[in-house]
Amino acid sequence: MTTVSIITIGDELLIGQVIDTNSAWLAQELNKIGITVTRRVAVGDKYDEIWNALDQEAATANIILITGGLGPTADDITKPLLCKYFNGKMIVNQEALENVTLLFEKVFKRPLTERNIKQAEVPDTCRVLINPRGTAAGMLFEKENKIFVSMPGVPHEMKGIMMDHVIPLLKNKFDLPHIAYRTLVTFGIGESMLADLIQSFEEALPTHIKLAYLPNYGIVRLRLSAIGKDKDLLEKEIDTLFITLQELAKDYVVTNEDEPMEKIVAKMLLQRKQNLATAESCTGGYLAHLITSIPGSSAFFQGSMITYSNQVKEHLLQVKKDTIEKNGAVSEAVVIEMTQGILKHLKTTYAISVSGIMGPDGGTAEKPVGTVWVAVGNLNSIKTHQFHFRFDRQKNIQLTAMNAFNLLRQFIIGSDSN
Repeated sequence: MTTVSIITIGDELLIGQVIDTNSAWLAQELNKIGITVTRRVAVGDKYDEIWNALDQEAATANIILITGGLGPTADDITKPLLCKYFNGKMIVNQEALENVTLLFEKVFKRPLTERNIKQAEVPDTCRVLINPRGTAAGMLFEKENKIFVSMPGVPHEMKGIMMDHVIPLLKNKFDLPHIAYRTLVTFGIGESMLADLIQSFEEALPTHIKLAYLPNYGIVRLRLSAIGKDKDLLEKEIDTLFITLQELAKDYVVTNEDEPMEKIVAKMLLQRKQNLATAESCTGGYLAHLITSIPGSSAFFQGSMITYSNQVKEHLLQVKKDTIEKNGAVSEAVVIEMTQGILKHLKTTYAISVSGIMGPDGGTAEKPVGTVWVAVGNLNSIKTHQFHFRFDRQKNIQLTAMNAFNLLRQFIIGSDSN
């Protein structure tokens, strides 16, 4: 079995100044090609700790992937350490130098300094992996039938080296199994209740097929994964099981593709050639952010109004002052008028409006922190729902967004049937 250890280097990772997204991405991409990540280790910018981590991970894994510590400053010690670890000497790699020179002349448009030129220095015992996205080249070493790959810690640079060099090399070098995935997205049922619902199905799964529960912000994704050598047989087997799983969970299924709620709504709008606008108070533009993170969202998203204060709600969305005074800003009546106002101004097929108390302050006995009103609708009809969340500010905002998109999804489906 081909296994990988990931070593991430940097004091900033250990003190929480930077979140390690590299390891998660690497694990996902490696898993797609049948390679298992067995360990993930973070170490600081300390020579002995990095050296010991290399020894320890090489004792258990076939492949050791290293990210970080390849910059031009004094705290970037990975490259000289690897030079010594693999008994090499530092040389200027001509291809790496040409890459650095090109970046400074054509992209950065700055003069090349001696410090920058040193980025082209690599151990003579490595295979250089050119990094057109940055100045630090990747380096591949082999020792005692183990592969070591050192890459920059900058995520988009690391990803480029992995996809351009490392993934193709691993596919070619190792006899990898086929992995098949199917993902079902459910909403409106908790993880434990879902497990009870499909218990007999899960217990009957063959040993080479696994079921994982992936809960997140009101959604539970069910992921079936199968591993084996016979691709055609495996795909047929997992397809049959996936059909059964969909039938068992049919009352809660949102989609049978692994995609977030905002993308599900986006696809529905694109298929119908319809569009959307949002009026946001408590989420401060988060719904619009999620939508516009989708490539091509201009085809279905007209825009958003962030009407945080009552005065702006009145001025931009024509929410009546009397409505706010009688009901409060966090109320069904206000989100209805917000929806009517955004539909009138942006003339979209659908609109979402949200108003709530995200915390940690601002709650009352009648409307505690986590109280949220959501409205979705079109010119003919508006549907509302009150939610009560119980988490911190950020999670309450995220849950509001997911539930708002789901409410719109249900509204669109209902509109189709009318």
